[in-house]
Amino acid sequence: MYAKKLFFRDLSSLKFRMRTTPYHFNLLSDKERLSAFYEAIKDKAKGTVYDIGSGCGILSIWASFYSDFVYSVEINPDSAKIAEHNLKPFKNILLINEDAREVFFKDKADIIICEMLDTALIDEEQVPVLNSVLKYLKKNGEVIPKGIINCAEAVSMNSDHIHYNDGFERMNYSSYEEMSNFIIYNKINFSNNIKEDVEAILNFKISKKGIVSGIKITTLTLLTDDLICGPTDMFNPELLIPIEKINVDIGDKIKVILSYKMGGGLNSIKTEIERIP
Repeated sequence: MYAKKLFFRDLSSLKFRMRTTPYHFNLLSDKERLSAFYEAIKDKAKGTVYDIGSGCGILSIWASFYSDFVYSVEINPDSAKIAEHNLKPFKNILLINEDAREVFFKDKADIIICEMLDTALIDEEQVPVLNSVLKYLKKNGEVIPKGIINCAEAVSMNSDHIHYNDGFERMNYSSYEEMSNFIIYNKINFSNNIKEDVEAILNFKISKKGIVSGIKITTLTLLTDDLICGPTDMFNPELLIPIEKINVDIGDKIKVILSYKMGGGLNSIKTEIERIP
């Protein structure tokens, strides 16, 4: 409870003093997402911290409260300019406006914060960037977040294009009906080098009669061993992927082969579907 009080106090004091882009202002408004990162940083930050993809700098600021020094790395020049203003009062933060994969860090990290997340890590560069930067992590160092769990369900959906189930999509035209069991298809630990190409075989048992026309991907984020965060509109909203339509009845089994490249974008997604006898 005390940590949550600190979070809301610090957020309320920083939010309106900080300069932000409209996108980062929306991120600052997502208290569920930010409070989870605050708890993780408060619990884990120490020594030398890298904040990769630091945006307007809020996570770097929080990390500076609990660590000796923070390397705040942001590739976007407009975001970096805003972060320069926000981070100026903090003497133990160095802002680096470069691609993290091109940076030579003179000090190894006790903690790497990398919040370049999206659902299933398909559209953002969390995995390729971490794969490059992990060589600078100390032997007993840790990554925030610790990892993710990807889950899938078969659905009947009314849209024929890939989209996130965020507030905008739901308000305009996104709707779906869950048609199967909920399965975990992979778990990723960010402290290890990660294979960027994914191929998962999703075996679904159908729970409703109707038409399966898509799959829904849900990503759960493990901030630490004891802290997990589900989807929000600004943080890994559910991803709906259309597939070839198939008529199903209760008890039917279908197999979907899902493949994509983490960091490769939504266009890298491919699916195949077949009925299991």
